[in-house]
Amino acid sequence: MDFETVLSRVALALGIGLLIGLERGWRSRDATAGSRAAGIRTFAISGFLGGVVGILADRLGGAESPGGGIAFGISFAAYAIAITVFSRDANRFEKSASATTAIAGMLTFALGAYAVLGDMRIAAGAGVATAGLLAIRQELHGWVAKITWTELRSGLVLLAMTFIALPVLPDDPIGPFGGVNPREVWLIAIVLACVSFAGYVAVKVLGSDHGVLLAAAAGGLVSSTAVTVTNAQRARAGESAPRLLAAGVAVATAVSFLRVLVIVGTLKGSLLPFLAPALIAAAAVATGFGLISVYSNKSRKRDGAEAKVRNPFSFWSVISFAAILSAVMLLARAMSEMFGSTGAIISSAVVGLADVDAATIAVARLVPGSLTELVAATAILLAVASNTVSKIAIGATTGGGSFAVGIALMSGLCFAAAGLALGATFAFTKM
Repeated sequence: MDFETVLSRVALALGIGLLIGLERGWRSRDATAGSRAAGIRTFAISGFLGGVVGILADRLGGAESPGGGIAFGISFAAYAIAITVFSRDANRFEKSASATTAIAGMLTFALGAYAVLGDMRIAAGAGVATAGLLAIRQELHGWVAKITWTELRSGLVLLAMTFIALPVLPDDPIGPFGGVNPREVWLIAIVLACVSFAGYVAVKVLGSDHGVLLAAAAGGLVSSTAVTVTNAQRARAGESAPRLLAAGVAVATAVSFLRVLVIVGTLKGSLLPFLAPALIAAAAVATGFGLISVYSNKSRKRDGAEAKVRNPFSFWSVISFAAILSAVMLLARAMSEMFGSTGAIISSAVVGLADVDAATIAVARLVPGSLTELVAATAILLAVASNTVSKIAIGATTGGGSFAVGIALMSGLCFAAAGLALGATFAFTKM
């Protein structure tokens, strides 16, 4: 390295030490002189020392060479022993048992060395992240104190589903009639769990009214069926007012209608004149139903119970939903092969029971080769209609009571609005 490069890297090492030391020094600013194990000067020198050791290791052949590795190892070990001893003495004086200062000091030293030997951007980012973590100590402790064991366990299960199970699942179809892709199905299961977890957090933070609607709108961007399943389970468990949960499904349904239009517009914009009037009308009705259900005074007086959230999501409910979805997708492919071209419409209606996006994408890709625009639009509308019917079935079988009534009423109004808009489209447009 030339002189300018070495100078800039050592300056970064010193800057990292100053940044971390600023946080440490501010936190212990009221302590008397000599009672602190490490403050702003100590951390600044630690970062600078790490940079100097990095230069030494570089001159001896780099960190990967025997000489450079030994020099860095001995220097780091000596520093670690020194900072640990002084931190122990400070803990005895303060009658505490914190290892933060010692660990932060070792990390500052290591980042100072890495600023010289490695990527400066990574070193700088790690230094800022370290100072940030140290600065939000009270907030972190407050969050940990508020987390329940059920929440922690659910979060760990969700992380395991995403980062342990998902990578090892095969990405090729399994089974007859083209099979089912296990990874795709598991992704949908993860989406269901995320929607449920997001709804739990939203309701807990924002309250039952705003939380249910916000979580449902976010969930509708991914899967309104997942939102329906989650809200139906919570309605049965009494975790919130059924009308509020039904309103959440209505908002998610409206978002799903608009999502279909976005997908169609991206893949095959020529289908929009056939679909836009009906889906926009249905989305407007669903949104109005949800807002009226939540914010009308009559509804708030009758269903104004606070949400009693207990569990972010049920693992076995997620697995059951994924299994059912796999069966539906397999049945759709079988019907498509058995009925030929007509199967495109039949299968889209069947697939729509669980996943409107899959049916929409599949049909849009068949235009203008295998399907005319009118037939494709009909298939997509049937998929949307069957998905709406599936919400009614989920509400009746899983949610029950006033939740099921609300879902049925909302769906009926959407069908009526879409039918009127579709009729007007055919009446005033030459198709």
